[in-house]
Formats: sequence, C-alpha cells, structure tokens
Amino acid sequence: MSHIIAVDIGGTHIRVALYGPEGTQPVRHRRVETQTYRGRLFEGLAAQIKSLWPAEEEVVAIGVASPGPLDPETGIILSTPNIPEWVDFPLGPKLAERFGVPVHVDNDANLAALGEWRFGAGRGHEHLVYLTISTGIGGGVISHGRLLHGAQGLGGELGHVPILPDGPLCSCGRPGHLEALASGPAIVRYVQERMASGAETALKSTMRVDARAVADAARKGDTLAREAFARAGKYLGLAVAGFLHIFNPSILILGGGVAQSGDLLLGPLQESLQTQLLNPAYLHHLTITTASLGDDAGLLGALALARLKRP
Repeated sequence: MSHIIAVDIGGTHIRVALYGPEGTQPVRHRRVETQTYRGRLFEGLAAQIKSLWPAEEEVVAIGVASPGPLDPETGIILSTPNIPEWVDFPLGPKLAERFGVPVHVDNDANLAALGEWRFGAGRGHEHLVYLTISTGIGGGVISHGRLLHGAQGLGGELGHVPILPDGPLCSCGRPGHLEALASGPAIVRYVQERMASGAETALKSTMRVDARAVADAARKGDTLAREAFARAGKYLGLAVAGFLHIFNPSILILGGGVAQSGDLLLGPLQESLQTQLLNPAYLHHLTITTASLGDDAGLLGALALARLKRP
C-alpha cells in the first residue's frame, strides 16, 4: 500500500500524519510543540517523520505546509519570522535526501486553501479565495482549478495587501497591511489603544484581553468591543472587494479563529464590501462561508499537494 506523509509546520505546533492512498483519515498522527526543537527544527521534524514511517509499506511522497515566503518549485524557505534559522533553507531537498522520496513544499496558507478546495468547504468550485484570519492573515487562490503561485511562487499573500498607507505596522514591518488592521492582534491593539485614551468598556476588568475576550464582550453588547470588530470587518470588506475584482471567485472561504466570531465580523465585512464593488454582478452566485476543516486545513492541503503531484 502506498502511503503519503503530510506535515504542517505551525508557529505553535508541528503536526505530522501518515495517510493511505485514499481518504483523509490518518493512519497515524503526531503533534509536538514547535518550541520543543528551538534552534534544531529540521532534526526534530525529521525525527517526527521517521517515527511515522511504516516498517513494511511504501511511502511515495511527503507534502509539507510551511510558513513562508518560500519557493514551491525548489522547496527552499526564503525566510520565516517564527523560525529565524531558516533563511534560504533548502527544506524540500534536505528532506528528500534524508528519506529518499519526492518532497513537495508550499506556503501553509496556500495549502489551507488547497485543502478546503479538495476536501472542505470549497468542493465543487473552480474559482476560490481563501482567507485565514487569526494571529496573522494569510490566503490562497484557486483559479480554473489550479492553485495560483505567480512567477516565483510568492503569490497569494492576501494578508499583506496595503490598505492604509500610514496605518499601524504589520508583523512584516510595513505599515497599513490588512493583517495590521483586521487580525486578532490588530483587534486587540485597537481596543487597548482606545482603553488607554479613556474609552469605557467592560474589558477593563478582564485579566487577559485577547481576540476571544473582545468577541465575548461584543456579543454581550460592549460598545468598544463591537466597534473593534466593525472596524476590522470594514477593512476586510475593502480588501475582499479588491480580491473579487481581481479573481472573480465563486466562493470566499474565511478560516481562522477570528472568523469564528460570525456576524460580529461578517456583517461589517459584507456592508463594507457592497459599498466598494465595481458592479453588483461580483456578488451573483458568490458564496461567502467559513472554513470546514479547522486546524486540519494545512495538513490536508499538504496531503492534497502530494497526491496531485504524483505521476
């Protein structure tokens, strides 16, 4: 039986799973905290893969979802904030040399999009835009049934679309990107800044103000919390209008923890979106929905990539 090993390298956890030739239920699965292997991540990753390698059966490929930017053609990680030692790091070639099988590497958000398209909310659509809204904002685009990469494999960075030229700094160091305005930390930062300037909110008595706490307060009617989500939704709507104009998808899928806030975010997003569209036709036959694969999206995207790449 031909197996595939799928890997999802996250800022918090590394997940590795062994899959059979069909289906999406892993034969075996491992998860370990990324910081366990601080400074020696490659060796730790290789050890996790080896621990799942079947003794008597064949592994035909390894698929890897990795933070980027990266080059999916060569499997080289150009850089990633959470793994400072991986600069121009040949992850794909090193794993291929270690295990003797083809290794396919792609950006984690791209592969989450691919996973949702093949196995999740995007099934049946040939034109898809996926956004994950969490600690950061990532994205991926399927057009005519193909994952878009661009000339150097660097496309799909939807969270780094400039929205406010003089806006707050993004995690990448540039001002006013979508991630700096609508991610979980962006929502929290806005609340904290308004609290510091004297805004009244029930969150002042909260021990730890995070995106979940802001969402809970917003559901209870807290004015500042609702304002924070309305602001994030507004900027998401501006960005999504641009994505609709460029890609004209039939489905927009929103993943990540912040997207689970429901109408707190989706209501302002849709209101903002409708004010920015060139023509209402962009909304005809458009489905806007939340992701269905949860934390498995990247892992299943790595599986889908490896299966699609098989000769």
